[in-house]
Amino acid sequence: MAHVQHRSAARLTRTRGRLGGCSLRCYSCNLTAVTDIAEIEVRRWIVMLARLPAEPARHRMAVWRELRRSGAISLGQAVWAIPDLPAVRPLLERLAQLVEAAGGTLLLLAAQGFSESDVARLEQLYSAAREEEWTEFDADCGKYLAELDKEERLAKYTLAELEEEEQSIERLRRWYRELRSRDLLGTPSTTQSATALKFCEERFERYADHVYAALSSPTASMR
Repeated sequence: MAHVQHRSAARLTRTRGRLGGCSLRCYSCNLTAVTDIAEIEVRRWIVMLARLPAEPARHRMAVWRELRRSGAISLGQAVWAIPDLPAVRPLLERLAQLVEAAGGTLLLLAAQGFSESDVARLEQLYSAAREEEWTEFDADCGKYLAELDKEERLAKYTLAELEEEEQSIERLRRWYRELRSRDLLGTPSTTQSATALKFCEERFERYADHVYAALSSPTASMR
């Protein structure tokens, strides 16, 4: 009999060990822990509801530009959402100042998707907005490369053309930094666009080398 009790106690000890020291009745503790982990993994969003006077229109445009620059997504008329991250705090401060200057009101809400489909929908809306911007950026990189190819075919190796192409590559760099700053979740297209920009920069450097080589050649003065 003592031998049976000893084996039962050993089984209970092993069971408690697998449950992190809790007894078999402590199911609610484990359930709470799992629930807490699930809640941590669900992204939080800040929903912004701005109410502004119809006139003057410049105030509404200023708020719209600030929201768009930040990467916020529109959920409806005067309702926007953005991931709840420390990087958006300066945006909230600027918005509050703009709305106050316009004599309007700004309501900020911390939110999560109500269901799994809502969570996925918010993520999809944000990712789609960023993907659309990166696609446009990649298209402009392609146009830039085509322009350099044209200059090479025509042998337009002049300082004027070089300066024009340098201004274009600087515009692409500024655009990339702007898009990257508001892509808070790091969509997959970010890497592809970074590669496209790097290729444009390398292509520009080759073109610049050709321009300097052409200008330093003995026949440059005859062109």
